[in-house]
Amino acid sequence: MSRIGKMPVAVPSGVDVKIDGSNVTVKGPKGELHRVFNERVSFETGDGELNVTRPDDARESKALHGLSRALLNNMVVGVSEGFRKDLEIQGVGYRAALKGSDIELQVGYSHSVLVAAPDGITFEVPEPTKISVSGIDKEKVGQVAANIRKVRPPEPYKGKGIRYAGEYVRRKAGKAGK
Repeated sequence: MSRIGKMPVAVPSGVDVKIDGSNVTVKGPKGELHRVFNERVSFETGDGELNVTRPDDARESKALHGLSRALLNNMVVGVSEGFRKDLEIQGVGYRAALKGSDIELQVGYSHSVLVAAPDGITFEVPEPTKISVSGIDKEKVGQVAANIRKVRPPEPYKGKGIRYAGEYVRRKAGKAGK
């Protein structure tokens, strides 16, 4: 049995979960999320919690059991608390600025790079070298943060670039010389 799949998903007060076959809609104080799950898993509602069950021990059912529970838990946490990814910019003259709801990055190119905010994602720039990406969909928050990091990933010689907060960049020595 899947260790993750058999754990119940706690549903906090203020969060409403509607299950219609394989369609699941979760509404909460921060918004609403909808996802269509595979038919191999089914959901049971209890008092303040949700359980994910699988019909058999087939390989695909086992794989989908833990995945479906994790996705459902991310939906519940997203509409109640939300998700956030923090990025740091390092390099002389490298900075970010908020332009409306979008972010303008100046990271060593001859031009500035504009990153548009998709639906459901908000950007914050508390300092010119820090970016915060937040939203209710964990998958979308992570993808937008990865796209921002892809504009100028950290390089190993001087460590310049955009990195996740707390990310360790392994440094190289560079040229040895005579």
